[in-house]
Amino acid sequence: MSPRPARPDRDRGALAFPLLALVGVVLVSLNLRTAVTSISPLLGEIDAEIGLGATGMGLLGMVPTAMFALWGVLTPVLLRRAGLETVTVGAMVAAAGGQVVRALADDPWAMGVGSLVALAGMGIGNVVAPPLVKKYFPRHVSAVSTLYITGLQVGTVVPALLAVPVADAAGWRMSIGWWAALALVAVVPWAIEIARHGSPVVGGPAAGAGTRIRPWRSPVGLALALFFGTNSLCTYAFFTWMPAVAESIGMSRAEGGIALAVFSAIGLIAALVVPWIAGRVDDPYVVVVVSVACYLAGFAGLLWAPGAAPWIWIVLVGVGPSTFPLCLTLINLRTRTAAGSAALSGFSQGVGYTVASLGPIVFGALFSRVGLGAGLAFLLGVLAVMTVVSRVACRPRMLEDTLR
Repeated sequence: MSPRPARPDRDRGALAFPLLALVGVVLVSLNLRTAVTSISPLLGEIDAEIGLGATGMGLLGMVPTAMFALWGVLTPVLLRRAGLETVTVGAMVAAAGGQVVRALADDPWAMGVGSLVALAGMGIGNVVAPPLVKKYFPRHVSAVSTLYITGLQVGTVVPALLAVPVADAAGWRMSIGWWAALALVAVVPWAIEIARHGSPVVGGPAAGAGTRIRPWRSPVGLALALFFGTNSLCTYAFFTWMPAVAESIGMSRAEGGIALAVFSAIGLIAALVVPWIAGRVDDPYVVVVVSVACYLAGFAGLLWAPGAAPWIWIVLVGVGPSTFPLCLTLINLRTRTAAGSAALSGFSQGVGYTVASLGPIVFGALFSRVGLGAGLAFLLGVLAVMTVVSRVACRPRMLEDTLR
């Protein structure tokens, strides 16, 4: 790959105002899950007013992974036609507009359209965040990835915690709609950046890439996509079924809800630690080994000693998805350019979220019809695949150097 042409004016601006880009990246990360977790605790109340029905609520539950997968595939196409910053602004505007439509919805169709638009924006945001980090902070990928992944986790947990209190105080429409303001705030730093320097097309001459990058033609790209998919499949299976799993081992319904909160909160710790580790070792496979070991210990406890120390098993299973921040960090650590990061981000997340959508369905069917052991056996098979493909993804090789 030819080196990136010099852009002295842009380079000076990027160095002179790193804080603007940093704030922009963090604000984008805070908006990547608000439409997902702000609505889940309120589905019963929303159903009572606008009549979603069981089918409608089920479809709303499927939309996030479906839209994240779809826009994982489509976003690189957008980036070849518009600049990275322009696409980011469009993503945040869509996220804001969709959430406003949902807040004003009087029927299930409007709620569905609003959800599709909001989650399209967030799906695009998933893909553009890593290349934004790569482009503006190429020498500080691990540190800025820590901030962005932590922001993503905060944006996952906080809307769920505030949903019911805000709904009690101001109604469910305000509770799901006010997050649109945060998305509009995230537009500001990137609009300023566009006004100052424009928004070169990713993969075009201004980005330093002469040809289209096809990640599926690299073992690094294929391995990271499968790594992302197997990791996300296990994570989303537990996001959906953790309360039921907790109840199946003798915990109360309230404790099941707490178990899900604990499972989710551990991701905040992983977001702070894992990118730091990944940036300081050539081969961060140790993170995978520790994560899989925790999954195995947690599964064993849930199956064979559920009443002995249930909270320990929940915590161990919660450590398992520490591979998620590793996947996101590797998108930048295994690419040389912002164009490579964008291509790999779209491909790995497109494949990853498609695979992840199978997790709640397959695990749920096995768990509800056969038992917890069957569901965990399925996840063990997935973890075996993850252990193999992650070995390839973690090796210190670059996507651009391995394209065939």
